[in-house]
Amino acid sequence: MKPQIAELLNAAVNVLKEKNILPADLEPRIQVDNTRDKAHGDLATNLAMMLAKPAGKNPRELAQLLVDAIPASSLVEKTVIAGPGFINFYLSEESTTSLIQAVLEQKEKYGHSNVGEGRKVQVEFVSANPTGPLHIGHGRGAAVGDSLCRLLAATGWDVTSEFYYNDAGQQINNLGLSVQARCKGLTPDHESWPENGYRGDYITELAESFMRGDSITAADQSFTGTKDADDIEGIRHFAVAYLRNEQDLDLKAFGVDFDVYFLESSLYSEGKVEATVQKLIENGYTYEEGGALWLRTTDFGDDKDRVMRKTDGGYTYFVPDVAYHLNKWQRGFTRVINEQGADHHSTITRVRAGLQALNVGIPEGWPGYVLHQMVTVMRGGEEVKISKRAGSYVTLRDLIDEVGRDATRYFLAARKADGQLTFDIDLARSQSSDNPVYYIQYAHARVCSIFRKLETEEQSWNQETGLAALSALTLETEKEIMVKVGRFPEIVRKAAENNEPHMIANYMYDLAGDFHTWYNSEKTLVEDTDLRNARLTLAEAVRQVLANGLDLLGVSAPSKM
Repeated sequence: MKPQIAELLNAAVNVLKEKNILPADLEPRIQVDNTRDKAHGDLATNLAMMLAKPAGKNPRELAQLLVDAIPASSLVEKTVIAGPGFINFYLSEESTTSLIQAVLEQKEKYGHSNVGEGRKVQVEFVSANPTGPLHIGHGRGAAVGDSLCRLLAATGWDVTSEFYYNDAGQQINNLGLSVQARCKGLTPDHESWPENGYRGDYITELAESFMRGDSITAADQSFTGTKDADDIEGIRHFAVAYLRNEQDLDLKAFGVDFDVYFLESSLYSEGKVEATVQKLIENGYTYEEGGALWLRTTDFGDDKDRVMRKTDGGYTYFVPDVAYHLNKWQRGFTRVINEQGADHHSTITRVRAGLQALNVGIPEGWPGYVLHQMVTVMRGGEEVKISKRAGSYVTLRDLIDEVGRDATRYFLAARKADGQLTFDIDLARSQSSDNPVYYIQYAHARVCSIFRKLETEEQSWNQETGLAALSALTLETEKEIMVKVGRFPEIVRKAAENNEPHMIANYMYDLAGDFHTWYNSEKTLVEDTDLRNARLTLAEAVRQVLANGLDLLGVSAPSKM
């Protein structure tokens, strides 16, 4: 309802411009907010206080002029000027009816909008190097990143999801050497085990698969084991394909897939890194000192300059990141969101500095970042730190197997990404109101059970009659539910705009709570036909909104529990 009220206020502003009360070139940003106290109406704006100075009038005087100029609307019952110049709106019953009608008509599209207007946006997330199973931090990135993609698509953006990883380098070399050692019968406690080798049980599984000559196909590559324990290059290729395939399987179990897989090695093989470095040199933002090549990142706000090319000729890790993001820009992604762990914080300034130094039109502050904090996994009141298969950390698959996809996704996305997260396995497994995802899903299932009971009792629901009879819903709980249902589109827009999917989780928990309170205190299938149809109409609107919200988080909406 906020956009409709904003339109009415905009019309009033135009009237005051025509009367020369407001400057003709004034283009105010009209903000409409929910009131904290329903006694003061449903919505409010501080527009009069914002425009008082350019109008040269007292805020309350200007507020009255705005109210007088607002076009008549069946959506507004009355307006009241309060305090220093707030304009409070009391919405009519018809406005509530129109909100519920919009839910029932738009169904799974309710809450969607065209804010993005089809513009391109790329979301990079997970981006785990194939050196072992996905850990719980990758899982949090997957839950947040995939939910962001769903939110952006729901608000009209053309979304591309991307997975970037390194298929070469020292980590991959260590992986290959570890698998080779197992192929030759060595164990991690052997004196010849690689110093920085990987020790999880998955290394044994990988070696056995290679020596069987298995053919492995991942989403973006495939390889067949050569059965030759001395073929270190073949082992490395096989290990990457094997672990990439395992990542794909884990992500599929998590309900996540990607449009693009991008290899870091391609930045070198296709000359993108060298070309980027040369461009920075040509632009005069580099210098040599101590046998190394430096980038003047201090010219762009960094606290010190950074080494680009080390004395041994190798590039530091942020250099390919600059080349990679230049490639994103060249692919037409004027909006980019990188969902990464908080340990990437230190690279943001230098990557952005490198992009600015290229002088190719990339705006300051590009790309955008969403950084998630660590996850602590608890069971029985104690922290869980080790997975036998991974060797040193809790894997994403561990949690999916323990509590299921829905609980894992909800718990990992339900807290703001930059906050520490404690994942309580016991809570996630519980079937009680203390478990938020169960609480929300149960609300959805309860509505479905009402309609199943409707059939068994040979009663009926007529949607048109229900909409016409919504005025029969006079309880405060019913009114609050209707208002809350109407806020869903606004919550979706804000969550997408701010890159904060946890807003959806919080909203649904509140809506589910209101519904449970109403369900437990009031009978839905009453004899009164109008009241029954009205309550069923409201219940169906709640069910649809819960289903839509759960879908934005990649969580199912069960009809039975």
